[in-house]
Amino acid sequence: MNIFACYLKKMFFKEITSNLVLLFLFVLYAGSALIQLFYFWGIFSRFAFHKKKQIINNKKPISVVICAKNEYTNLKKNLPLILEQDYPNFEVVVVNDCSEDDSNFLLKSFSKTYPHLNVVTITKNINFFKGKKFALAIGIKAAKNELLILTDADCIPKSNQWISEIQKYFSDKTQIVLGYSGFERKKGLLNKIIRFDTIMSAIQYFSWAMAGKPYMGVGRNLAYNRELFFKVKGFSSHYHIPSGDDDLFINQVATKNNVAIEYSYESQTISPAKSSYHEWVIQRKRHFAAGFHYKRFHKIFLGMFSLSNFFFYLSFIPLTTFLLIDKLYNPIIIVIFLLFLKIVSQLIILKKSMNKLVEKNLLLISPILDFIFVIINPLIALSNIIVKENKWK
Repeated sequence: MNIFACYLKKMFFKEITSNLVLLFLFVLYAGSALIQLFYFWGIFSRFAFHKKKQIINNKKPISVVICAKNEYTNLKKNLPLILEQDYPNFEVVVVNDCSEDDSNFLLKSFSKTYPHLNVVTITKNINFFKGKKFALAIGIKAAKNELLILTDADCIPKSNQWISEIQKYFSDKTQIVLGYSGFERKKGLLNKIIRFDTIMSAIQYFSWAMAGKPYMGVGRNLAYNRELFFKVKGFSSHYHIPSGDDDLFINQVATKNNVAIEYSYESQTISPAKSSYHEWVIQRKRHFAAGFHYKRFHKIFLGMFSLSNFFFYLSFIPLTTFLLIDKLYNPIIIVIFLLFLKIVSQLIILKKSMNKLVEKNLLLISPILDFIFVIINPLIALSNIIVKENKWK
């Protein structure tokens, strides 16, 4: 260790300490790189290298809750795939939230074919909070069973074992199950951006849950105990926030002891991705808005990862430029090595995680997508302060 320190001092610090700007940039760059490496190998590796244990499936009674507002097309296409799940004891609660299309007639028709379909219709617009939470709370209260699985009308289960795989983790101890919901693969950069963002989010909330610090779930594939919902008076503490029916609720009630994760292919759902940048930005803004209301510790560890990634790339360009101008070639070796170490670490964790999530064709382009988010995230966060979005549909 002493030999290595002496080598660094001889090769690097004598050349750079005389320039305070270079020293500041190097400390910022190296510090950010070390933080990134800590997250990848100290936190995200928990999910990347996770090995599932065999769980006894007791087939408990389940209520699937879906909120729908003008979702006729999606309900017609997707609802039968949920109603025809290979599971012995379940109901599907669909909350038709003031739809103006033909959803009501469609659901009545389905009810004749599927007796385990429970339709709840909201006919008057009494939802003063303009979000999904009111309709979802109505659906949860109407559910007959204590164990709930939540999804959206535009979500498709990847198998007829979806309910079976998600619910098997429920026990006296486990009250929440975090699932994975991906997006359909299509051509174009936007689709790659959306899918990469979804994978990175999943890696983070799965890994932190495994580290005993669960902070969010995704409402497209999320399960929890109804008793837990009523214990905290539902969404009452954050009803005024339009988004957050999934992540803010989990942020409030999840502990290191009451959460399990499920990511097998059979347990996943898939949705169509946004087709325009404008729609996707609005969706991202809602997620950012909810994130401001996370617990302080959660905001710190999420912020540290994003900020260290931002400063890593931000400092790399001027640091490398100044070193080249001053012809300090030895320090450049360290800078390039840290860049290589960061990217390789990210690729390894992503590769292992994508294999688990059965996500393909994003690995090689992932460093570019990662850099895109370094630019996009601050802009979306800033726009969220200037222009607020408060509608669900």
